Amino acid sequence: MKGLAFAAGLIAAVLAPSVQAETTLIVGDQKGNARAVMEASGVLKDVPYKIEWKEFAAAAPLLEALGAGALDSGLVGDAPFTFAAAANVPVKAIGAIRQTGDGLAVLVPKDSAIKSFDDLKGKKIATGRGSIGHQLILAALEKKGWTASDIQLVFLAPSDAKVAYTRGSVDAWSTWEPYVSQEEVLFQSRVVLNAEGLTSGLSFVVATPNAIRDKHAELEDYLRRLTAARAWALKNAETYAQTWGKLMNVAPSVPLNWLNRAQVRIAPVDDGVVADEQKTIDLYLRSGLIKQKLDANVLLDRSFNVAIGKGAGL
Repeated sequence: MKGLAFAAGLIAAVLAPSVQAETTLIVGDQKGNARAVMEASGVLKDVPYKIEWKEFAAAAPLLEALGAGALDSGLVGDAPFTFAAAANVPVKAIGAIRQTGDGLAVLVPKDSAIKSFDDLKGKKIATGRGSIGHQLILAALEKKGWTASDIQLVFLAPSDAKVAYTRGSVDAWSTWEPYVSQEEVLFQSRVVLNAEGLTSGLSFVVATPNAIRDKHAELEDYLRRLTAARAWALKNAETYAQTWGKLMNVAPSVPLNWLNRAQVRIAPVDDGVVADEQKTIDLYLRSGLIKQKLDANVLLDRSFNVAIGKGAGL
C-alpha cells in the first residue's frame, strides 16, 4: 500500500494545470499492457480528462488505427513502428519502453525435435510481418550469415499464429510478451532463441502529430502517470500480475513470469534511444523490408522527456 500511495502522491504533485477536463484521450493498448499497470498502481485516480481504451492483439492493427485517426496514442514495438513510418503512417514516438530481451523469443512445442535455432534451417516459422518477431528473425539470420531463403517465414496475426503453432502447421513461432509467457507457463513451450544480444528490446509510446499538437498537455500527464505506474510495478509485480490476469482472463502466473524477467520501465527519448531506433531502421533497410532510409531523429519527439522524468521522480 505504501508503493500505491507513493505513486498516487507523485502523480498528484505533477499534474499539469493546463489539462482540460472535457478532453478525451483515445489510447490503443496491447493485451491490457498500459491499462493494467495503471489500474493496479492507482495512478488513474482523479485523471482530469477521459481516457478511452481500445484493445489490440498486436501493433500492426493498432498502428493502422492511429493512421486512420481513430487513436491518439498507443504502445508498439520499435520494429512495427519503423515499418509503419516507412509506409508514411503519421506517427511519432514520444516515449521509450526499455525491457530485457528474454520476452521476445522463438518458441517450439515442448515435444519438438528442434533444440536450437540452427535446427530451424528450412523450417516454417510463424510471425507478424514487420513485427518485433520478424525483426528477431532478421537479426538472427544476419548474425548467422543466412539468407531469408534459409527459413520459411509464415506471416500471421498472433491469434492465427497460435492456431498454426498448436496444430503443427508451422515448426516455430517468433513472438513477444505476453504470448511467450503464456506458451511457456501454460503449455511448456521451449525457447530456442531470444533477443538478448540481437535486438534492443525497445518499444515506444507513440502518438499522432495531431494529438501531439492538440492534446500535448494530456499526453504529458498520461506519460507521467504511465512512467510512475511502471516504476511502481518494478516493486509490486504480484499485485500488477493479479490485475492484468483479471483484465485479460489469464492465470496470474503468466504475467508474473513475464514481469519478473522483463523489468519494464519508461525512458525518455535520449541519444541512446535514437541510436537504437536507427539500428532497427538500418536492419530493415538491409533486409529489404523497407525501401527508403529513414532518420530516427525525425521520427522521435523529445518534447515529453521532462514529463517522463517527473513521472520517474527525477
